[in-house]
Amino acid sequence: MSRHVPTEINLNRRTRVLTISFGDERFELTCEYLRVHSPSAEVQGHGPGQDILQVGKENVNITAIEPMGNYAIKPVFDDGHDSGIFSWDTLYALGKNQKENWSRYLARLGEAGHKRKLDS
Repeated sequence: MSRHVPTEINLNRRTRVLTISFGDERFELTCEYLRVHSPSAEVQGHGPGQDILQVGKENVNITAIEPMGNYAIKPVFDDGHDSGIFSWDTLYALGKNQKENWSRYLARLGEAGHKRKLDS
């Protein structure tokens, strides 16, 4: 059973931001952030240390959000990725640790010789 259950989930496709509230805590998670931190095997690999750096996801959007029982959602991204099931606890952790996760992702991009391409 999830320790954290959202009280509100809203997707703004124009700004590409998913807002999720857990009681008094509210997180704004960009579609890019969710895509590059997807809990899917495509992103995380099949074991520790096998994660795959996601690049070129700056303008990705979510086209649909499918509920997964009472414990998770499965976003459908417009780049075709639809295999990540985000449990409530995963979404809470992504929100709570967003600053650290994003800094680590940007550092990994730089180490791999990639730069984010910002909107034109």
